[in-house]
Amino acid sequence: MRLYIRNCYLYSVIYSFVQSDIILKDMEPITSIGELVSRAVAGGRKRLVVAYAQDAHTLEAVADAVSAGLVHATLVGDPAVIESTCSDRGIDTSPFDIIPETDEAACVEKAVRMVREGQGDVLMKGLVPTDKYMKGILSRDYGPVPPRGVLTHIVVMKLPQYDRLLFLSDVAIIPYPDLSQKTAMIKYLTATARRLGIERPKVACIAPSEQVLPSVVSSTEGAILAKMGDRGAFGPAEVDGPLALDVALVPEIVKIKKLTGSEVAGQADCLLFPNLDAANVFFKMATQVCNAEQACMVAGASAPCVLTSRGDSRATKLNSIALACLTAR
Repeated sequence: MRLYIRNCYLYSVIYSFVQSDIILKDMEPITSIGELVSRAVAGGRKRLVVAYAQDAHTLEAVADAVSAGLVHATLVGDPAVIESTCSDRGIDTSPFDIIPETDEAACVEKAVRMVREGQGDVLMKGLVPTDKYMKGILSRDYGPVPPRGVLTHIVVMKLPQYDRLLFLSDVAIIPYPDLSQKTAMIKYLTATARRLGIERPKVACIAPSEQVLPSVVSSTEGAILAKMGDRGAFGPAEVDGPLALDVALVPEIVKIKKLTGSEVAGQADCLLFPNLDAANVFFKMATQVCNAEQACMVAGASAPCVLTSRGDSRATKLNSIALACLTAR
C-alpha cells in the first residue's frame, strides 16, 4: 500500500507538470529568450521564495521580476545584508517580504518548506552553494520531491546560429542517467517545450552516431526511447535516436548523410544528452564561447526550482525566473 501511495504521488507530480502545458498550447511558440518574461507576465504574478537572497545579481533579478509584474517575492536571509546590498545597488526593498535568517542551511529549509506547504509557487537559489540548495529540495522531511522522484535540470537556450530555442537536459544534476531517468527527463523536456508553445516537440537522443551501436549504452537506449516515442509514451512529441549532435542540429549534415524518414534530424527542439559530462561541455561551450542566451530551472519537484550559477548574470536569473513562472501550476 505504501509503494502504491508513493507511486500515485510521483505520477501525480509528473502528470501535473506535463498537463500544465495545456494553457499555452494554442499560442504562438516562443522563439527567443527575451519573450519569456512578457509571456510569463501575461499569466499573472506567481509567488517566488528565494533561499539566502543576499547576492546582488539575485536581488537585482528579483527586483526586475517584481517590477515587470512577474512575481510577488519573499526573501529568506539576513535582513541587514539584504538591506545593505539593495542600498548599494539602488534597489527598493519595500516590495519584498523578508523572513529573517542568518544561517544559509536554515534559509534553504525555510524557503523549501514554504514552497512544499503551498506558500510559494516557485523556489529560487540565492547566495547558497548548489549542494546545500539541492540537499534541501531532496530532504525527506520537508522537501517537495516525491519518493523515488526524478529531478532534472532543464536549460532553455538560444544559439545565435540556430533558428529556434533549444531545450537541454541534464547539465547539472544526474551524472549518468539510466533508462528510467531518461524517460522522465524526456517527459519534462517536452512538457517545458509545450509550455513555450511548441505543440509537438522534436527530441533528439544524443549519441556518438546515428547508427545503433550495441556496445554503446547511449546508442541502444536512444533506440529504445525512440521506439517508446513511436508508441506514444511521451504524448505529442517526435522522439528519435540515436542521433549524433551534428545530425540533430544541422540540416546540411542530414543531406550529406542522406538520412531520410526522421522528423527530428536537423531540426531538434530538445536534446537529451547521454550524461552530465557531455551536456555540461555543450552547455558551457554554447554559453561562454557561442554567446547563447539561457534560462535554467529544476523540474521534478512539486514546484519549479530556479537553479542558476552564483556567477550568472542578472539577465539570466530574470529569464530563469520567467521560465519557472511559465511552468508553475
